[in-house]
Amino acid sequence: MEYGPFSHSRKMKLVLISPKGPLYRKRGGIFKRSLRYQPLTLTTLAALTPKDLPIDITLIDEGISEIPADLQADLIGLTVITGTAPRAYELADQFRAKGIPVLLGGPHVTLLPEEAAEHADSLCVGYAEQTWPQLIHDFIAGNLQKIYRQDPNFDLSDTTLPFPERHRFNREDFLTQAVFEATRACAHNCEFCVAPTAWGRKQFQHPVDWIIQDIRQFVERTGKRKLIFVDLNLVSDIGYAKQLFTALIPLKVQWFGLSTVLIAHNYELMELMARSGCKGLLLGLETVTSGSLKDAGKKFNSSVNYKELIGTLHKLGISIQGCFVFGLDHDTVDTFDATVELAIDAGIDLPRFSILTPFPATPLYQRLEQEQRILTKDWSLYDAQHVVFQPKLMTVQELEEGHERAWKKIYQYNNIVRRLWNAKNFQPLAITANLGYRFYAHNLHKFYTCDWPIEHRPSAIDVIKG
Repeated sequence: MEYGPFSHSRKMKLVLISPKGPLYRKRGGIFKRSLRYQPLTLTTLAALTPKDLPIDITLIDEGISEIPADLQADLIGLTVITGTAPRAYELADQFRAKGIPVLLGGPHVTLLPEEAAEHADSLCVGYAEQTWPQLIHDFIAGNLQKIYRQDPNFDLSDTTLPFPERHRFNREDFLTQAVFEATRACAHNCEFCVAPTAWGRKQFQHPVDWIIQDIRQFVERTGKRKLIFVDLNLVSDIGYAKQLFTALIPLKVQWFGLSTVLIAHNYELMELMARSGCKGLLLGLETVTSGSLKDAGKKFNSSVNYKELIGTLHKLGISIQGCFVFGLDHDTVDTFDATVELAIDAGIDLPRFSILTPFPATPLYQRLEQEQRILTKDWSLYDAQHVVFQPKLMTVQELEEGHERAWKKIYQYNNIVRRLWNAKNFQPLAITANLGYRFYAHNLHKFYTCDWPIEHRPSAIDVIKG
């Protein structure tokens, strides 16, 4: 479908949508808001939209609000992750049938542009800081291209890049708006990770001064001093990390972020993190099985004693969300209980479990497809909580049931007490978070469903049987 030049007699109406997925839907009951922090994608795109053009921007996160049936737009953009791809394609087809041009972007589009192209007038592949303004100018001029690819010389060093327009969402709809990103990508090459396949292993870094300025203006505007860094690996570049942490100290903020366990080999860095205000880290512990670490491409984790690392971080006042993945090739039915016991013994403040997911185009997906172990290509099941491949040392049902059993066991009341006792963490926030996760652990079947017809979301077991 072709579209002519946009009329300058009125404002262009641009609508940016994050389609709903199987988790984090706004619900009643004890959850009065979305269970997640406010995402940066849409607010960043809004900020990058040229301010010298007459454009009215609307942001819709379908996880917190419905899309109006009578939605009017001149251009609609949808950001797509693998789990939301079917929903995104459904929406895109509906909009295009009404004559509204549709742009698709995001990780899934970057991984599978040929698939996404069947549902879009244009694609945005890769990071968009340099391509988004050009795309908007092209659309207004009636010259929208079929695809916009990440600039070969892409970087984030431009100090004039605008800050995300976080205010465009109602802060009451999220756990927090205080979400920041200093870097993108990660130097490691884990087999199951989307990042190296989609964007490569070179880390892109915002200037430290830019990050500090963004945080400062947010704190001044909102008064909030508890922040989340969503960087995949905030300490990938030790030199950069030290500069950032040093610059954070005068701001007197508290922050939470992601790191690999390799920080265990650098006590000076851990101490600096604590001084800079770090109060919590998400660590990719992945597995208690050494052979499985090699499977995942995270053999470097075996150089670290998890219990000693967590103990050190606790002494520095840093809580731990420890993430484990089930279903690696060396995992057996004994892995679930062993993982739970490690989490209790190590005093992990907030354990989290997921099922190994071979996201499309990743080395894991390619290997499992070659081994004919991919069971379904229903992307809506690719949410790290459904089994979409044939495990090696257990059945599909054993993996699904073991995963759910681990969630329920680790969040039994007595095990919550044991973990927090070992962690010496009796803060109200830790107790509240654990009780929230306990509710979640006993309602997995409710959270991992979608609002569209159930026949579109069979379990992996049904796929095998069917």
